[in-house]
Amino acid sequence: MDALNSIFGNKIRCSLLLGVCLLFASSAMSLAEPKTHQHDFVIQATPVKRLCTTQNSITVNGQFPGPTLEVNNGDTLVVKVTNKARYNVTIHWHGIRQMRTGWADGPEFVTQCPIRPGGSYTYRFTIQGQEGTLWWHAHSSWLRATVYGALIIHPKQGDSYPFTKPKRETTLLLGEWWNANPINVLRQSTRTGGAPNVSDAYTINGQPGDLYNCSSQDTIIVPIDSGETNLLRIINAALNQPLFFTVANHKLTIVSADASYTKPFTSRVLMLGPGQTTDVLITGDQPPARYYLAARAYFSAQNAAFDNTTTTAILEYKSAPCSPNCTNGPAVKPIMPQLPAFNDTATASAFTTSFRSPRKVEVPTEIDENLFFTIGLGLNNCPKHFNQTRRCQGPNGTRFTASMNNVSFVLPNNISILQAYQQNIPGVFTADFPANPPLKFDYTGNVSRSLWQPLSGTRGYKLKYGSRVQVVLQDTSIVTPENHPIHLHGYDFYILAEGFGNFNAQTDTKKFNLVDPPMRNTVAVPANGWAVIRFVADNPGAWIMHCHLDVHINWGLAMVFLVDNGVGTLQSIEAPPADLPLC
Repeated sequence: MDALNSIFGNKIRCSLLLGVCLLFASSAMSLAEPKTHQHDFVIQATPVKRLCTTQNSITVNGQFPGPTLEVNNGDTLVVKVTNKARYNVTIHWHGIRQMRTGWADGPEFVTQCPIRPGGSYTYRFTIQGQEGTLWWHAHSSWLRATVYGALIIHPKQGDSYPFTKPKRETTLLLGEWWNANPINVLRQSTRTGGAPNVSDAYTINGQPGDLYNCSSQDTIIVPIDSGETNLLRIINAALNQPLFFTVANHKLTIVSADASYTKPFTSRVLMLGPGQTTDVLITGDQPPARYYLAARAYFSAQNAAFDNTTTTAILEYKSAPCSPNCTNGPAVKPIMPQLPAFNDTATASAFTTSFRSPRKVEVPTEIDENLFFTIGLGLNNCPKHFNQTRRCQGPNGTRFTASMNNVSFVLPNNISILQAYQQNIPGVFTADFPANPPLKFDYTGNVSRSLWQPLSGTRGYKLKYGSRVQVVLQDTSIVTPENHPIHLHGYDFYILAEGFGNFNAQTDTKKFNLVDPPMRNTVAVPANGWAVIRFVADNPGAWIMHCHLDVHINWGLAMVFLVDNGVGTLQSIEAPPADLPLC
């Protein structure tokens, strides 16, 4: 629009050169026209060397991490995915609303059958009213350990950020690396019933950093200049681990999360659960030098193994001094930040409760569906026909499981839930997921062992189009309390409040923020605590809500919302595409 203003600011010249003026005006307006971006994703095995060893990793287009997709709000993405790997695969566009395009959402056996080896599927969807940092990843088995990338949504042409335009932007994908095939790690865990082996490293943009063997030569460098303010887009793409993130000696100003702008606030430390994104401004206000950006585990479970290593990248000032004979030797060693202790729940909670929307928002106040979901782990007794030593390596000869409202979710394997729902195919799922726990108990106390073994099933909860929904998400202490990043597909939601202990409707409702609660697509439910979310069911389809610790999805910590069509075409899901994969 600047081009238009400069043209129409000079009326005399414009009248003399009317034809030229109109030409410029039309070209300026065409800049704001939404675009269609076409991409090809080839899923293939690629040798990737990390930590001194080479793994034959599954990648997109041979890249690890995969390609960054950049679009503007209002644009359409068309991504043809061709599977040249030996595993089934799907791609999920994490945080994209997928209004009426649920067939493009991607979770295996929920909205589509997987893309078989040798097959292909084209995902088509439009970004509507979303700006910020999202990402894409495989949603099939544990392939997302290496099959992931950033999805950056810029404002519409001519629009700007609601904060000072940064000098430069850097995307940082936090990941998790195994010195093994992640699929085999999962298969071993499924076979034994025990917890999977923990990762060997965390990564930033695929690189572990200076603190690991055979890694320092490829450590990621993030440039900055004295006085400039830059934007860091941080994505937790780790498979199973919430992460603390910090930059030595620098404050971070949080301006967006999960592609929703926030009321800016500053923090030394971020905590991101897997699936979550956070955009921060960082200013080059320190003496020119090299400073580590670092991430390590926030681990809230008790008596369990975890990867206790630290990944680093380097924030490097352009004018940073070199060590003597710098051309022949290493640069000055970067300054290391202090990270919180791995179990510092107070720091994690202080961060997550600091988020607000930039202004007053329209929160649903009258509620049609008031739901209460317990979330947590469990233990299944060893089936009699199993070899207990080999197949039941959970605590005391059991097998790990997980559930919501005592239902351990089981995916179908011969058709997707969305297909069965749309085509009224019986026998695939039941629509009787409980609105409340079948039994009330002291959720965060000493839970009777009789409640540790859930039922299993493919059970969904039906929502009428337009219904106003509140969900209390309550962690339990069964096996161990833990911080669970709960992600809802197809929706953003407002987080009204969170707290510790058992949710008390009489007292905790008074803590609800109904003025400017943050909007997210993934909520970090506190360990031994609760969180309350609200949304309006305005997107028809089958939408999975699950823990984004992938080990917990495999154990069954998930459920599906079945949202009915409304009235007319614009309130109904589109017809399935012709190339939707068959089971």
